[in-house]
Amino acid sequence: MKKLCLMLMISAFAMPAFAGDEETAITIYSKMAPGSVDPSNYRPRDGQAGYIGTNVPGYAIVRQQRGITLPQKESVVKFSDVAGLIDPTTVQFKSITDPAGTKVVEQNYQFDLVSQQKLIEKYIDKDITLEKQNGDKTEMVKGTLLSSQGGLTLKAADGSIKAINGYNSINFPELPGGLITKPTLVWDIITGKVGEQKAEVSYETQGITWWADYNLTYRDGKDANTGTVDFTSWVSIINQTGATFKDAKLKLIAGDVERAPQAQGAVMAKAMRMDAMEMAPPVAPSFAEKAFFEYHMYTLSRPVTLPDNSTKQMELIPAVAGVPVEKELVYNGQVTPYYAGNIYTDRNYGVDTGSKKVDVFLKLENKKDIGLGVPLPAGRIRVNQRDEDGAQEFIGESVIDHTPRNENVVIKLGSAFDVVGERKQVDYKVDINKHFAEEDIEIKIRNQKKQAVKVKVVENLYRAVNWEILDSKPAFKKTDAHQVNFVVDVEPEKESVVHYKVRYSW
Repeated sequence: MKKLCLMLMISAFAMPAFAGDEETAITIYSKMAPGSVDPSNYRPRDGQAGYIGTNVPGYAIVRQQRGITLPQKESVVKFSDVAGLIDPTTVQFKSITDPAGTKVVEQNYQFDLVSQQKLIEKYIDKDITLEKQNGDKTEMVKGTLLSSQGGLTLKAADGSIKAINGYNSINFPELPGGLITKPTLVWDIITGKVGEQKAEVSYETQGITWWADYNLTYRDGKDANTGTVDFTSWVSIINQTGATFKDAKLKLIAGDVERAPQAQGAVMAKAMRMDAMEMAPPVAPSFAEKAFFEYHMYTLSRPVTLPDNSTKQMELIPAVAGVPVEKELVYNGQVTPYYAGNIYTDRNYGVDTGSKKVDVFLKLENKKDIGLGVPLPAGRIRVNQRDEDGAQEFIGESVIDHTPRNENVVIKLGSAFDVVGERKQVDYKVDINKHFAEEDIEIKIRNQKKQAVKVKVVENLYRAVNWEILDSKPAFKKTDAHQVNFVVDVEPEKESVVHYKVRYSW
């Protein structure tokens, strides 16, 4: 395999020396749809060049304070170790020590990073040395590099031309001008206060995001429709910005923050004239939540390091045990789920689906008196139940949207095995001249469990905008302009029947 050798010790930058410790704060915004994400989707493929974080659905605002030394009234200041996916138009620099007297004259973002191909291109018409294998010996080949197309072409000291396709390494005498080893922000500064200062730099970067995952452990309650859960939550952060943020003050923003359309294409260097201006430790740090504008902010209680090309997980809110939940069984046997805005007189319209599935939901209240009461960011919510042998067994998962405090969290887990439904139309008549239709519907719920269950039967009244239920057993509850539901208790190994007659008019 080819390797690259730099045979000269090079200082990182010729610039005023830093003085003092660096302080970093980062606020991360997520643009991903609620739910889990596979971090492998954001890893580089073989042979992929450049920064890989451009497809990571999120961004961050980074603020760094560093000590700088301004040796004269006009100085050049360079900040390295900034994100490779920085938006140069968002960069701001200010002196904390002398904000009124220290001004930015010009700002540049340099990202022409050193690579083997760029080094080779910079050394066209210059002398290099190759290490080439010749049998069991290593041969040193010196000459002037003429071309790098289809291998390397060298002109030797005696004037001969050598075409070389295979070599072990290239020895360059020095790093050419214009190439840097890290993305760098550069400012031309004028100041009335020469010497040491403290400066703050802020910018926006792509290539970083976060999301929430919730893990619940379910326990049966006193009957088939109640239970409790142990509630834990995690934050995962992917950092592929091209920079490591060490000991950073971390904030997460949850909410739907509007963004202007972003221009497509590669990030380009800019120069602007400017006016003055890993897994959680055993004792996990905690996030403090607060309302922030129309969103919610979660601030970590201690600094955290976010390495480049990494995924880190931390506890979002403290774990809560024994949260009461309601297990809700719901049967909806219709093919048409909502009113479409027309009049439907065909007796077969949306009558029978053949579906016997009774869906299972867990519902809990996000309230303080049961140990929660914290705004929950959107995310995947996964539920397990402990078997008699102590093993945690998966029983379903769902996705929740941003959920304020005091609102319900509803988790769909799947369909019941031992509870089934059956829906059919038992009578139908229509009189076009008198502008009405009447429909009789019968729904049977069968319970093959050893416990009694409570089932909610959902019916959508979809034939016309005007409807009236003439008769029902049991009583119905109107939930909106086109939906009613019935709640039935079904004894073990028994059947319960819902029957209603509805009249549509137009």
